[in-house]
Amino acid sequence: MARRIAAGAAYGGGGIGLVGAAAVGLLVAEVQMAKRHVGNGHSPFPPSANGLYGRGYEGSALRLMMLGDSTAAGQGVHRSRQTPGALLASGLAAVAERPVELSIVALPGAQSDDLDRQVGLALEDPNQVPDVCVIMIGANDVTHRMPATRSVRHLSSAVRRLRTAGAEVVVGTCPDLGTIEPVQQPLRWLARRASRQLAAAQTIGVVEQGGRTVSLGDLLGPEFAENPRELFGPDNYHPSAEGYATAAMAVLPTVCATLGLWPAEEERPDASRREGFLPVARAAAEAASEAGTEVTAAMPTGPRGPWALLKRRRRRRLPTPDATPAPAAEPTP
Repeated sequence: MARRIAAGAAYGGGGIGLVGAAAVGLLVAEVQMAKRHVGNGHSPFPPSANGLYGRGYEGSALRLMMLGDSTAAGQGVHRSRQTPGALLASGLAAVAERPVELSIVALPGAQSDDLDRQVGLALEDPNQVPDVCVIMIGANDVTHRMPATRSVRHLSSAVRRLRTAGAEVVVGTCPDLGTIEPVQQPLRWLARRASRQLAAAQTIGVVEQGGRTVSLGDLLGPEFAENPRELFGPDNYHPSAEGYATAAMAVLPTVCATLGLWPAEEERPDASRREGFLPVARAAAEAASEAGTEVTAAMPTGPRGPWALLKRRRRRRLPTPDATPAPAAEPTP
């Protein structure tokens, strides 16, 4: 199914959905019920984390850009240092031993069709192209029933534009919405199926455009289950500070690897961790079912089409962000 969705996105198809039409009414009804039981989060706007991180290091600053939805923006936490952007910028600065300039254009509530606008902002100054862009997108596509082919088409286009401009791209694929505790069956099963299908299709589309993906999957499940009232917002289910740290630890090694900063021995597949070269569709399916798995392009052709490298990188402890972010602008509803 993921291969069909990705093919439809590439060749203009639009009729491949994530769930059957007969289930749509039930899905919408149970979403509304879940909202009534959970309530809204306490942070209507994410804290501003834009700024320079790793001020104690010398050298020119690396440019890190965050694109996507409320997860990329950090909605649901109260301090800028708890956002995934701040955590990634601080971690990247520590590994590179260089300052990192963080810019966030992600928008809470955004779906994949907003990526065109966000990429325009990221590439607005041709002399300041980001060194690496992290995109987290997909949850709102599922909850708003955006056709999967359209969702993947927008994401693939965004990755292509960024790569053409010279930026490295890492995509945190759609999280598993079936892990949300207040969501009841059969919505839980439908949400899990839709989320994983989209995540696998996103992986195929991103890898084909020269980006890398990291599956977020059910990484955030425990955090959602422990504190649901703090995590559910009007446009998405938002992680806690611990949830964002978990996601950032999963994404950081891949961000560093794209910039050639990860140890060389880590780039070789380790059979003991079940890493290796696989047809891209199979690698995408395996990644969607196991959170924290990286997929990157390996060979353009093979006996079963394009191949990819599947890795399960060792994570490193994240340092405490040391930036003094720019003051937050007055949010516009």
